[in-house]
Amino acid sequence: MAVVKALMIGDVVGDSGLDALEGLLPAAIREYGADFVVVNGENAAKGFGLTEKTLRRILSAGADMVTSGNHVWEKREFWPVMEKEPRILRPANYPAGTVGRGWALMEKAGVPWVVINLQGREQMTPIDCPFRAFDAIFNGLGSATASDAHPLYESGGFLPDSPFTGPILVDFHAESTREKEALGYFIDGRASLIAGTHTHVQTADERILPRGSGYITDLGMTGVAGAVIGMDTKICLDQTRTQVPYHMEPAKPGPGLREVMTGVVVEIDRETGRALSVARVAKFGG
Repeated sequence: MAVVKALMIGDVVGDSGLDALEGLLPAAIREYGADFVVVNGENAAKGFGLTEKTLRRILSAGADMVTSGNHVWEKREFWPVMEKEPRILRPANYPAGTVGRGWALMEKAGVPWVVINLQGREQMTPIDCPFRAFDAIFNGLGSATASDAHPLYESGGFLPDSPFTGPILVDFHAESTREKEALGYFIDGRASLIAGTHTHVQTADERILPRGSGYITDLGMTGVAGAVIGMDTKICLDQTRTQVPYHMEPAKPGPGLREVMTGVVVEIDRETGRALSVARVAKFGG
């Protein structure tokens, strides 16, 4: 049995998150023997969105693909980057005509990897259905190439069921635990790993679902541990106590505040795409 390993890392939060990623990811790739790395970068630019510079830092740290979520639109100057750079994804279930691409097929060391980025709707902006979006993408994989990635879902075409059996990794950027688990069971048996992002708190429910897909409700985040979801604790407290919409800022390392990088590593049967094991990852800086 040929086995490949994927490492998926939770939301990178601000400069501290980028520093943590650069300091911790290369060693984790070596430790786990990761063949493919996906990093959610939607909070990398001062806590909200991405810039071309922050994207380059994530890729240089070892990411093969960068996923995102609802904050990817924060920096309008980044929109053209999403059009030209195939290694950055925005959620696939935004309406037709939205800039960027929602999934990608990338070959690395002879292995074709598919990464699909989806966004939830419960307690979030009610965009198109993530369940239908996954079906549209999955059903077309048999005839897909990397250049087909963007228009497949936008066209609304449901192609014949796919014979594709390579690794498929899904980043589901969602608020609701219920919605994340529901999508996990809906996809089960058709993806190698369904990993939630967005809430920045790593969950302890990693497992293999009945039909062979790996699953975790949330990967967690990469940034400062000991703060509030990687953000400045005082600002979060002031906002919560007063309900005044203060501008959130990423936390900085300091006494009792350490850099952390969390996610999961999954072992995958190369021939079937099924998960063989899935384990949490949590690495701390000095």
